[in-house]
Amino acid sequence: MKITFVNLVEFPSIKKGKDDEFKKWFAWSNTVYEKFDGFISRRLLKPTKGKENYVAIVEHESEKTFMTMHLSDERQKAWAKVEPLLEGSPTPHFYEVLIISERRRK
Repeated sequence: MKITFVNLVEFPSIKKGKDDEFKKWFAWSNTVYEKFDGFISRRLLKPTKGKENYVAIVEHESEKTFMTMHLSDERQKAWAKVEPLLEGSPTPHFYEVLIISERRRK
């Protein structure tokens, strides 16, 4: 599968005592999003130093397939479950993949 579109999402701070619930939501919501055509992967990252906020990497075959997922009722329902856990709104960043390097399998 060729990755051509990436969304990096910077999450705001998670409300006190809600960190485990947020991680459970993220794992659950992956099962919702992976059903969409064009979905490739979605990962949650935590910083190793400095900031405390999580970042998500979402990979799709195209911006069109990403937007179909993003504007769906399923995504809106998933968002409604996480919104109360956050101290603000996430900041999305959108990218088109230009060059990729992958380990070749033998």
